[in-house]
Amino acid sequence: MSIRVRRVYEPPEPEDGVRVLVDRLWPRGLSKDAARVDEWPKGLTPSTELRRWYHADERSYEEFADRYEAELAEPEAVELLEHVRELAGKGEVTLLTSSKSPERSHAAVLARLLQA
Repeated sequence: MSIRVRRVYEPPEPEDGVRVLVDRLWPRGLSKDAARVDEWPKGLTPSTELRRWYHADERSYEEFADRYEAELAEPEAVELLEHVRELAGKGEVTLLTSSKSPERSHAAVLARLLQA
């Protein structure tokens, strides 16, 4: 199983495999053709409340990850996580985010959970 995290603004690469956008909102200034997104499961994205909490006053990434994992335990998210795991079982999967720091974003939490 191979899952990687990249910024959606980076040009697509052949090694990306299935490109999965994991942001709730479409990235600003990026056309759908340029993004080459294969799937966009909005049910895997952090809630609006959690995103706002995390981006207010430099909140703890570890606490954000814990809260996000709790959201991912909801039935819709569990089903979507399993779908992405199945995709990864068949080949490469790239989680795409517009976050400036993908390594400290919800995409990194997702990648860790999917590889567990």
